[in-house]
Amino acid sequence: MSIVIDQPVEARLVAAAPRMSNIPATLHYDRRDPFAVRMTFPAPATLEGVEVCWTFARDLLTAGLHEAEGHGDVRVRPYGYDRTVLEFHAPEGTAIVHVHSSEIRRFLQATSELVPAGREHLQLDLDHELAELMREA
Repeated sequence: MSIVIDQPVEARLVAAAPRMSNIPATLHYDRRDPFAVRMTFPAPATLEGVEVCWTFARDLLTAGLHEAEGHGDVRVRPYGYDRTVLEFHAPEGTAIVHVHSSEIRRFLQATSELVPAGREHLQLDLDHELAELMREA
C-alpha cells in the first residue's frame, strides 16, 4: 500500500491573482506526517514565480468543509453548494482560492483510508524522532 497520496485539483484563484484564474494545484498527504496535508501551487500562479507549498492540519481541511475554520496563515470555509474557500495569508499578500468540495472530500476519504482520523499517532516513530533530535543537539 502506498504511503503518499497526491491528488490534482483545480483551484480558482479569487484574490491576489498574478496571471491565472484557474490553477492546477495539488493536494498531498504522506502518512509519515499523518496530521498534515500540503497544497502546492505551480510557479506561474504565484507572486514570486516559484512553486509554493502550504502545509496545514488535515483536521483544518476537514472542519472547513462544514464551517469557517482557522485563525492563522491558512483559513478554510464552505462557500455555496459545492465550493470550499481556502485563504492563504503571507507577508506578501493573501491568496483566496475556491476548490470543489467534492474534490476535497475525495482527497480526505483517500487520506482516511490510508490513516483513519484519530489513529494518526500510530504512524509516528517517536523513538526514531527522539534519536534524530538528540543527534542534532
